[in-house]
Amino acid sequence: MSGDTKMNELGTFLKARRGELTPREVGVTDASGPRRVPGLRREEVAQLASISTDYYTRIEQGRIRVSAPVLTTLADVLQLNDDQRSYLVSLSGKPAVRTPRRSKQKVMPQLRRVLDDLTTTPAIVMGRRMDILAWNSMAAAMMLDFSEIPDAQRNYIRLLFTDMRLRTLYRDWETVARTAVAQLRMEAARYPDDSRLTALVGELSVRDAQFSSWWAARTVASLTTGTKTLDHPVVGELVLDWDTLVKADDAEQQLVVWTADPRSPARERLEALSLQ
Repeated sequence: MSGDTKMNELGTFLKARRGELTPREVGVTDASGPRRVPGLRREEVAQLASISTDYYTRIEQGRIRVSAPVLTTLADVLQLNDDQRSYLVSLSGKPAVRTPRRSKQKVMPQLRRVLDDLTTTPAIVMGRRMDILAWNSMAAAMMLDFSEIPDAQRNYIRLLFTDMRLRTLYRDWETVARTAVAQLRMEAARYPDDSRLTALVGELSVRDAQFSSWWAARTVASLTTGTKTLDHPVVGELVLDWDTLVKADDAEQQLVVWTADPRSPARERLEALSLQ
């Protein structure tokens, strides 16, 4: 194929692939009513890939050559398999530049033991991009049963914005969510080539106007301790201190624990929750 033919074919190929995906498959909430055509819209693909709709439109129309990083992100957003990725690369006329795939994180055995030993203290282990790697029974009782959430969607900030149980759990949800967005900004700076993080930001930007606005504000935070007030549906108000503990030999896994003053009503309520 000539260069122009390849560019046109690349655009046609991308259009065909987005036509095969449903909004639900990529976590997009469609509130605009029935669609004239099946599949994702151009603007949805663009937002998920964190590029402008105009830029993506020109790609599909074969009017612009695509950089390797953008090509890789589009392949992730469109959930291409290995053969489809290879075909996309061949059409682009350049090797894909992508960082080696990080192996899937698994909670360290030592942290798993700590979680299991904390019988009256809610605790979770968070990994890269604020993924929830593990939790104990108290965290499930206090927040939600994370085992109900598909593994690929088990991300703290994603749940903050998409799961009504967490939206109603935190009394000051807006402050909690804003802080989480600022922390995710720090993660994005630490892992600029993380395609899953890019896809997460794109998904939440499409789904939630508040996330999109707060992300655009570029506020950053690296908080490791604080206090939160929860309105628990079973035991009532819980005023808890939270702390983040980082393992010395693996800073990518953080143990987050919630505790209460021993003489406080919250402590009694945590103990009551442990007996549920």
